[in-house]
Amino acid sequence: MIEKDFVTEGLKRTRIDEYLENELDRAGYGGMEIQVTPLGTMIVVYAERPGMVIGRGGKTVRAITQTLKTSYDLENPQVEVKEVDVPELNPKIMAHKIAAMLQRGMHFRRVAYSTLRRIMGSGAQGVEVTISGKIRGSRSACAKFTDGYIKRCGEPSIKYVKEGFATVQLKPGVLGIYVRIMPPEVVLPDKIDIIQPKVEETAEVEVAESVEAPAEEVTEGSVEILEEITEEAAEEAAEVPVEEPAKKADLKTKAAEAKEKAAEIKEAAQDKAEEVKEKAEEVEKAAEDKTKEVKEKTSEAKKKASDKVEEVKEKASKAKTKAAKAKKAAEDKTKEVEEKASEVVEASEEKAEEVAEAAQEKAEEVKEKASKAKTKAAKAKKAAEDKTKEVEEKASEASEAAQEKAEEVKEKAEEVAEAAQEKAEEVKEKASKAKTKAAKAKKAAEDKTKEVKEKTSEAKKKASDKVEEVKEKASEIKEKVEKSQ
Repeated sequence: MIEKDFVTEGLKRTRIDEYLENELDRAGYGGMEIQVTPLGTMIVVYAERPGMVIGRGGKTVRAITQTLKTSYDLENPQVEVKEVDVPELNPKIMAHKIAAMLQRGMHFRRVAYSTLRRIMGSGAQGVEVTISGKIRGSRSACAKFTDGYIKRCGEPSIKYVKEGFATVQLKPGVLGIYVRIMPPEVVLPDKIDIIQPKVEETAEVEVAESVEAPAEEVTEGSVEILEEITEEAAEEAAEVPVEEPAKKADLKTKAAEAKEKAAEIKEAAQDKAEEVKEKAEEVEKAAEDKTKEVKEKTSEAKKKASDKVEEVKEKASKAKTKAAKAKKAAEDKTKEVEEKASEVVEASEEKAEEVAEAAQEKAEEVKEKASKAKTKAAKAKKAAEDKTKEVEEKASEASEAAQEKAEEVKEKAEEVAEAAQEKAEEVKEKASKAKTKAAKAKKAAEDKTKEVKEKTSEAKKKASDKVEEVKEKASEIKEKVEKSQ
């Protein structure tokens, strides 16, 4: 069944991953990818130190390729090594680093918080570190440390969140380290971008509306009122017959009153129009002030942004200088490569300085020549950087070889020490056996001396008894002789 094929492929992938993790622990193993091609199986290994994965003359890579071919049944395996750009964003590397720090005896809280700061400082959106085991006492416990924003469930947590696991053997027992990282380039599906309106255009539109609307209302209203009044007065004048002069006089007075009212309305309308104009001018002035403030704020924000960019550039340059110093210190440790590297670096620096001086002189003389000299200087600088990179790679390879030799010497020393300890233990055992034999012999000698002393004392006693008997017999014989005489 197809499900069985999926399970077997996943099991094979997991076994290969575990083998590479155990084999490349010191190289900073950060995961692998398997790509099946018509020519064979391509295995891409991500590591923090690719030189240690490749080995001296490709020895380690060839051994790994042979093992994958024989032990894991891969057809024509081809191992490709890639360097991890940002190790702090790789959860497997960080889990192994936490395990190494715990192995050295550091406290788990200090290790966890320092790791959180390093990962978030590299630009991660969120991170979660879980350390479980006997971390505080005889009873097992679990400590979880989080920072930033990280998804814990659903498809985004499976698709976007990277995970890494490692174990470490301590005196109380085995600890498990589980690291989850949300990379900075992840865009979640629930993220919404709000487009802000332009401030200047909205302000101008509001000012125009506020200026135009009141003027139109006032002028139209005043014109309509005047037209209605004049029409009413004309109709009344037309309807009045010629025979009624009194009514005509009344109408004339009414028309005069209407004209006065119309004049008053005109004056009021003019006053209102002037007020509206003044208000419009005030609104325009306020809008201009606001636009000026907005422009000043935008200029200040641009200035602050440029200052921040300059600060970031300065920090980046300082970080580059620190990295260069660290690399130089690493090169100083390898004596053999130091001489070659120093010669190449000095030559490249001299060339760069000469090119830079020539470029400056030409720039002072002619601007066109200065641009050409700058391009040449850039090319020379790039070549010098390439040479320095090559030298650094050689230095790293030499340092790795030296480390391998040192490890071999350490292993031999450990074997010699173990053999010496075994011999010392054997000598101790023989000495203890000899001591026990000597003690037994001493005890037997003491027992024999006691027996001899007892026998000598008995012999002395018997001899003294015999002497007394002989003396008594001699005295008796003397007495008999005397009596016979």
